[in-house]
Amino acid sequence: PASYALANGHGGKAATSPAENYHLARRRTLQVVVSALLTECGFDSAEKAAVETLTEMMQSYITEIGRCAKAYCEHTARSIPTLSDAVVTLIEMGFKADTLPLYAKRSQRMVITAPPVTNPPVTPKALSAGQKRTHPAHIPCHFPEFPDPHTYIKTPTFREPVSDYQVVREKAASQRRDVERALTRFMAKTGETESLFKDDITAFPLIAAQPSTIPYLSALLPSELELQTLEETDSSEQDDQTDGENAVGNMISDDPGADKENAMLPLSAVVPAAKASEDNVIDNPYLRPVKKPKVRRKK
Repeated sequence: PASYALANGHGGKAATSPAENYHLARRRTLQVVVSALLTECGFDSAEKAAVETLTEMMQSYITEIGRCAKAYCEHTARSIPTLSDAVVTLIEMGFKADTLPLYAKRSQRMVITAPPVTNPPVTPKALSAGQKRTHPAHIPCHFPEFPDPHTYIKTPTFREPVSDYQVVREKAASQRRDVERALTRFMAKTGETESLFKDDITAFPLIAAQPSTIPYLSALLPSELELQTLEETDSSEQDDQTDGENAVGNMISDDPGADKENAMLPLSAVVPAAKASEDNVIDNPYLRPVKKPKVRRKK
């Protein structure tokens, strides 16, 4: 009939969200039901405004039935309405519930095909912790379910550190690989690069080598660690020399009648021990003190 075409062709706006698609599909189903009822009553066509008005009236009627059934359900400390709640609602609204079986078995009833399945709007999943409990045997199944386990189960907010040797080594190796890769990409983006292919310069960039005019200069210049070691060695030598001088002065003042050889003891006898350690500390041969060669005199 023309009413089916009118009902199916309605809806000029295009829905943008899943929720709007869901409501529009339900609205079109009500329009098809209204068109089928009009066809059963003997109408061949209907105006758009009339179909919209009847659809709105049917939607308001069904919504009121659901709202009243939900109210009666909650009044008896339940969460899901039952058949008795729907019957009480129909009686309260002035409808004779006994005539429903006869109306369902009418001869001129039109069968409407099932609407296409539409995906309802996806609700975000709650935090999962533990296993959800079911009702014990003494609680009826129509009672509300237990809340999510994370609402009453103690959940630790930290994890035990992984102490397995293999896992730790694999994690350290992957972190080192990621750091090297990130550093290589940064150097390739900020500095000069060379490419393996002449056609595409951006493919497989290589860090360009920067030649130095004096390549052996880095070997001659001391590093920061060597300079720090030299400073510590110099300070320790000064302290040893000061301690040696004080010790010799105390020996002379304590024993005035000692021999001249002991009294005229040179201070250089104390220092060579500290100087001998200097050669062992300095690794760079260019920073070691100069040693004069021994000159042999001809007889």
